[in-house]
Amino acid sequence: MLELKNVSFAYRGKMNVIDNLSLSFSEGGVYGLLGKNGTGKSTMLYLIMGLLKPNKGEVMMDGERTFDRKPQTMSQMFIVPEEYDMPNLTLSEYVKIIRPLYPNFDDQVLTDCLNVFEMPENVNLKNLSMGQKKKVYISLALAVRTKVLLMDEPTNGLDILAKAQFRKAIARGMNEEQIIIISTHQVRDVEQLIDHITIINNNKVLMNEPIDSEEPLNLEELFIKKVEEQTHTK
Repeated sequence: MLELKNVSFAYRGKMNVIDNLSLSFSEGGVYGLLGKNGTGKSTMLYLIMGLLKPNKGEVMMDGERTFDRKPQTMSQMFIVPEEYDMPNLTLSEYVKIIRPLYPNFDDQVLTDCLNVFEMPENVNLKNLSMGQKKKVYISLALAVRTKVLLMDEPTNGLDILAKAQFRKAIARGMNEEQIIIISTHQVRDVEQLIDHITIINNNKVLMNEPIDSEEPLNLEELFIKKVEEQTHTK
């Protein structure tokens, strides 16, 4: 169980990015997190990960505050940020460093995901292009086998083929109990993946529920509809 309880957060000297927001993710699956620019989606992911501290409220995973960053909690959480750098190490060297931090690390998942992305198993991480870094990092993110996996705009920098590979890697690499939260503006990249939809706007949760997989899904239309409904009820 992952839960935000009446969470507020503001960067220093600015208005609240998130104000008294409550939200829970109780079932395994892929959650599509949608919201307009400035609604605090990325901030929310960093709060969940315990990298930011709420000004008010709490973020809890399995009864523990994530900001406390206890080893047993952090071993079950992983984030793929929108932008990141990679160390001047080979992939195998990097895996040796992070494997002890994640007790469920699965080498076979790493190999399978790298194969899906058509990436070699041992590369120097510093020499990779942006798209290649994303492929390797996403493969690592799935291989650590955490209960919670957060992804911020994971398809940015990927070409059309790589986006298809991304969907295939997620489908292959995840397990049923895992909560994967994908924050994205590229909604068509994840329409085929998600089985839960979470929409936030103006510090309100407009939707947080499973979707009917038997019906064709148009995330863009659904998002616009929910935001317009909120506007008309003011």
